[in-house]
Amino acid sequence: MMSMDDLDRAILSHLRQDGRLTNVELAQRVGLTPAPCLRRVKRLESEGIIAGYRARIDPAAAGRGFEVMVSVEISINDRETVEELEGAITAYDEVIEVHRLFGRPDYLVRVAVEDSATFETFLTTKLMSLRAVARVDSHMIMKKLKTGD
Repeated sequence: MMSMDDLDRAILSHLRQDGRLTNVELAQRVGLTPAPCLRRVKRLESEGIIAGYRARIDPAAAGRGFEVMVSVEISINDRETVEELEGAITAYDEVIEVHRLFGRPDYLVRVAVEDSATFETFLTTKLMSLRAVARVDSHMIMKKLKTGD
């Protein structure tokens, strides 16, 4: 594991806020000249600390403003069934985030769709039709206060 100093943390903080910063802009913000700033960014990338860059999409503008957190409990725990379940859940376009948890529930699934009717269709025709699923609890998101995006 690479050790990071305050400059590395500042670089990460600025890139987290705006991954499209040019190297010159980033260097100015963290108090470096462009060449050493670029070397640090490349090192952070090669060490896997910076895992990639992506666009943040506004779910409502993209027609996916109805978000639901779904707790999923399973009744079959053999390896093959769990791998089958995880493969199916992660392949669904409606699913934007999945976590396998310790204890109950077994999974926490974040779903983003257009509206409640679309969510109901997803829930009943896809998620609840998986043979290992024993129970689902849906929690509609009222308001996002902070995201990891």
